[in-house]
Amino acid sequence: MVDHRKLGRELGIFHSDPLSGAGLPIWLPDGAAARHAVEEYIRELERRAGYQHVYSPPLGRRDLFELSGHLGHFIDDMFPPLRMGDDELILRPALCPHHCLVYAARGRSYRDLPLRIAEIGGMYRSERSGVLGGLTRVRAISLNDSHNFCALEQVGAEVADVLRLTSEAHAALGVRPAGYRLSLRGPGVSYVGDDESWRRGEQLLREALSGLPYEEAPGDAAFYGPKIDIQVRDAAGRESTLSTVQIDFDKPERFDLSYADRDGGRRRPVLVHRSLVGSMERLFAYLIEVHAGAFPFWFAPVQVEVLPIVADQLPAAEAFARSAVEAGLRVRVQSDGSLGARIRDSAKRKVPYAAVIGAREAADGLVALRSRDGRALDPLPVAVVLRRLTEAVASRSPALLS
Repeated sequence: MVDHRKLGRELGIFHSDPLSGAGLPIWLPDGAAARHAVEEYIRELERRAGYQHVYSPPLGRRDLFELSGHLGHFIDDMFPPLRMGDDELILRPALCPHHCLVYAARGRSYRDLPLRIAEIGGMYRSERSGVLGGLTRVRAISLNDSHNFCALEQVGAEVADVLRLTSEAHAALGVRPAGYRLSLRGPGVSYVGDDESWRRGEQLLREALSGLPYEEAPGDAAFYGPKIDIQVRDAAGRESTLSTVQIDFDKPERFDLSYADRDGGRRRPVLVHRSLVGSMERLFAYLIEVHAGAFPFWFAPVQVEVLPIVADQLPAAEAFARSAVEAGLRVRVQSDGSLGARIRDSAKRKVPYAAVIGAREAADGLVALRSRDGRALDPLPVAVVLRRLTEAVASRSPALLS
C-alpha cells in the first residue's frame, strides 16, 4: 500500500520537523516545484472562467470573526487570539470573511454579478495532536478557495459551472472522485439562518446534482448552509472530501452586502463558496498516493533529467538543459556514476524522462529520451524534443510520449 507520508519523504516532497511543530509541514524544493505548477494551472483555469484573484491576510481582528459567525460556531477549531495593543488578532479558520470585505470594498450593481473572488490562501485550524498526520491533517492550510457572489436567479447555473470546472481540474490532475455527497443539516448541531433559506439552498444543490449519483449526509453541512462534497479515497480506502461547493444566504446578511438591481433598488447577493481541488496539503497527499509518486509530466517536480554518457558530452548536456529551462521545463543534469545507475536512479525517483546524450547525439544536435517506464525513444533534434515536451505540458496529457 502506498503511504504518502513515507513516499513524500523519500521523494523529497515535504518534511516534518519537531522544531517547526506538529501539523506544520515544510514543502521541500521538489514538492514546492510540483505545487507551483498545480497552483499556476488552477489560477489560469479560474482566470479563463471569469475569476478575479486577490491576496488577503491570514489573520484578522476578533470583530471580523464575531461578525462572520466563526467565533460563535467554529471557536473550538480556532487558535486563541493574539493581543496587539487594544486589538485581538486571530489566525483565520476560513477565507470567506476577508472575501466579503473584498465585495464590500466598493459599491456593486447587478452588472458585476456573478462576482467570483478567488485565492489560494492560508488559513489555520487548531487540530488536536492525535489526529495530525502527513499532509492530510495539518494546522496550516493553503486552500484553493473562491467566493462567488450571485443574484438568486444565477445560483443554479453558477453551481453547475463549478461542478464542470471541478471535473476539468480533476481530469488534468488525475483525481478519481469516489462519489458526490449532499451535506445537509442534522440534529445536535448549531446552524444559522432560517428554514426557508436552507430549503432553497438544498433545492438548488439537488437540481445541480440532477443526473449524478449522490448520497445524502445529514449533519455534515457547514454551519451556514448546505453543500456538495466531492469525495476521494486514499490508498487505505478511507474516504475524505477534496472539493466542495456551498450555498450561503447568511454571510451576505451578516456583512450587509447588497447590489443595485436593474430597477434601482437594493438586493442581497447569495454567496456560493467553492473549492475546485481543496487544500494543497490534502490534494498532494492524495496525488502522491494515487500516482504512487509518478506525477503526470506537466507537474512532475523534475520533468527531465539530462544524462551525458561520459564527461566529453557534458557541455552538450548542459546546453540542452539551458534550452529546456528557457522553454519552461524543470530540468537537472546528472553526470556522476555509470549511465545505467543514473537511469535506474532517475526512474526510482519517478522522473518522467531521462535525456541521454552520447557522442552521436552531441555531434548531431540530438537527444535520446527514455521514459521512466523503460521505453527508449529514437534520438530526435533538440528543437523537436523541446517542442514535443512543451506541447505535452500545455495539453496536460497524463500519458508519456511514445
